[in-house]
Amino acid sequence: HLVESGGGLVHAGGSLRLSCAASGLSFEHYYMGWFRQAPGKEREEVSCIDSNYGRTYYADSVKGRFTISRDNAKNTVYLQMNGLKPEDTALYYCAAEDPTWSVDYWGQGTQVTVSS
Repeated sequence: HLVESGGGLVHAGGSLRLSCAASGLSFEHYYMGWFRQAPGKEREEVSCIDSNYGRTYYADSVKGRFTISRDNAKNTVYLQMNGLKPEDTALYYCAAEDPTWSVDYWGQGTQVTVSS
């Protein structure tokens, strides 16, 4: 069970911090990812963090602007989004992934809208 929060409407150049709280799963054993899907586009993974070493992945489109982190004590993963652009507008999903990056659990999504 994954529940995202923190989405909203922001002007271009602004910031948002997404949170995803996990329950009912062994959070510390999962890689945690953030995906997004804009209208008419395929869902894409924008960032992922592994379970033990803090290794991270970022899509080129968000590298240098977004930062993923996790707090295993709180069963929560975060996505700090700075320098937001209108093209970042999408429904953002949290996901729990196995080490092959196969998604085992999805959140329900939180909307991020960036106005120009």
